[in-house]
Amino acid sequence: MPSSDNRIDARDWLLLAVLSILWGGSFFFNAAALRELPPLTLVFLRVALGAAILLPLLRMQGIGWPKGMTGWKPFVAIGLLNNVIPFSLIVIGQTFIPSGLASILNATTPLFTVLVMAAAGEETLHIRRVGGVTLGLVGVVILRGWGIETKPGQGLGILLCLGGALSYGFAALAARRLLKDSPPLGTATFQLMASTVMMAIVAGVVEQPWRLAMPGGMTWSAVLGLAALSTALAYIVFFQIVLRSGASNVMLVTLLIPVTAILLGGLVLGEPISVREIAGAIAIGSALLVIDGRALSLLRRST
Repeated sequence: MPSSDNRIDARDWLLLAVLSILWGGSFFFNAAALRELPPLTLVFLRVALGAAILLPLLRMQGIGWPKGMTGWKPFVAIGLLNNVIPFSLIVIGQTFIPSGLASILNATTPLFTVLVMAAAGEETLHIRRVGGVTLGLVGVVILRGWGIETKPGQGLGILLCLGGALSYGFAALAARRLLKDSPPLGTATFQLMASTVMMAIVAGVVEQPWRLAMPGGMTWSAVLGLAALSTALAYIVFFQIVLRSGASNVMLVTLLIPVTAILLGGLVLGEPISVREIAGAIAIGSALLVIDGRALSLLRRST
């Protein structure tokens, strides 16, 4: 059960770090695949292949399917708010703005989640939590830089990505209310199945993907990475954290995504890490400590 004080244990901090790597890769995979695929078709392939990857695991675990339309309704709602709307808005937004800026805008998700939860009466709007999320956003901007250039459609791209972040906030609320007893693997699979049906209709009507030329191998590699790593595996981890630490806490992953991207670039690719990036990472780390609250409690006790 999620903790009542909004704190996260050590295991879930580790899971958040893993999830930040998996979801951080989605911006790269999107950018690569969009060179040959239109955005809605890409989202359809992402959720359809993600569901196909998880279905054998579902059978191996012996998890039963939802019963009737009533059983499927929660997964349709979660699929709409957690996949169809945000994936579509963000990937369309990435056709107007760079992936780095899209990841910065995605980091507003915890702030939207805190506000949505408070407005719905699910959580108290703690000053500590709002202040921590705001500090984290400042850290993201410091770490990545805005990188904004005046280009046609850029304002629209920014609004679309912010709309995706807001949708994730409502998805967190829906997950908290509708998915209390569903196992993480089942939740991940069923929401992707529901999303596949919805995206098949949307992409079919808008883009008619059967008329497209066959993409090349690099594009298919990006699509498979997006489906297997940033969708199938990521959502198993995502719903495990939701089950253990709550829907608001799992959205903190969007603050960690830019940090893990910088660290992976430095450790794996040998890319230099600047003072600005170190300062941004420190600000984000401080923000997460403020949000968690335990460090502040210990400090108060020692004074």
